[in-house]
Amino acid sequence: MSEANLTLRDVYQAQSRLSGLIQRTPLEPAPALGSRVWLKLENLQRTRSFKLRGAANAVAALSEVQRARGVVAASSGNHSQGLAAAGEAFGVGVLTVMPEDTPAIKVQHTRELGAQTLLFGHTYDAAEAHARHLEKKMGQAFVSAYNDPHVVAGQATIALEILSDLPEVVRVLVPVGGGGLVSGVGLALKTVNPSIEVIGVQSVATPAMYNYLEGASLPQASTLAEGLAGDVEAGSITFEMVERYMDEVVLVEEREIEAAIRWLLREHGQVVEGAGAVGVAALLTDRVEVDAGPTVVIISGGNIEYETLRHLIAS
Repeated sequence: MSEANLTLRDVYQAQSRLSGLIQRTPLEPAPALGSRVWLKLENLQRTRSFKLRGAANAVAALSEVQRARGVVAASSGNHSQGLAAAGEAFGVGVLTVMPEDTPAIKVQHTRELGAQTLLFGHTYDAAEAHARHLEKKMGQAFVSAYNDPHVVAGQATIALEILSDLPEVVRVLVPVGGGGLVSGVGLALKTVNPSIEVIGVQSVATPAMYNYLEGASLPQASTLAEGLAGDVEAGSITFEMVERYMDEVVLVEEREIEAAIRWLLREHGQVVEGAGAVGVAALLTDRVEVDAGPTVVIISGGNIEYETLRHLIAS
């Protein structure tokens, strides 16, 4: 399967594969944001992140020979946990490479699920390059966090749940890093209803996809939204898909992400990591108009360090 022939049928096949492996996450009204805004709470997913969907679908699609050899991946933490859980479910060995400054909670949970972890480099890009080196050296299948059609199809199952729970949806806000989530969600939504607006959200410190789409050259910087950090692999299938299925991408500042994390805890009792809060940040700051019809914000993950959260609450 490639991006060129990835269809809604593949998304439904992924949904079937994932039965019993993932949770159907709730769609919760957010009246403090607007009477027609809902939160898709993937922070309540197993492993506290949507990444399980794509990782499990990719592992399920491996051949028996590939499963026997095991898989290798690069991750800022959530893909590692999803892949570790998938490996545990299918009896597949998993090695994940993560940047040295990956939040300890993500490393710990990955190890608890039985995966081997290697901390390498100071950036996601360095970790990804090393994982690609290990792929060639060890002969294991590389499962990209975004540049993989099975991963994209797995992430797209979120859209099927949104369409089922809120058929009248007209707009969905999606966190964007490498573009796997927004590519899959956009594919599913716009195949069913091309008029549904798909808006990607990044932080100013993680502008890789924004730079690509806008021809900009904003620098990468340290960020609370580490799940969105890093450049996008050359030739990634997500480049073409975001051009086709994403209507626009907006940027939010670090202080706005911090405020969104506090808002989600205060208003909804939800623990959300920086990458998962960017959509709410975009609405709270009016970078995206609130009252534009039934809107869903995907809250993509909840793996945040306790000390980080405690500091944000106190500030």
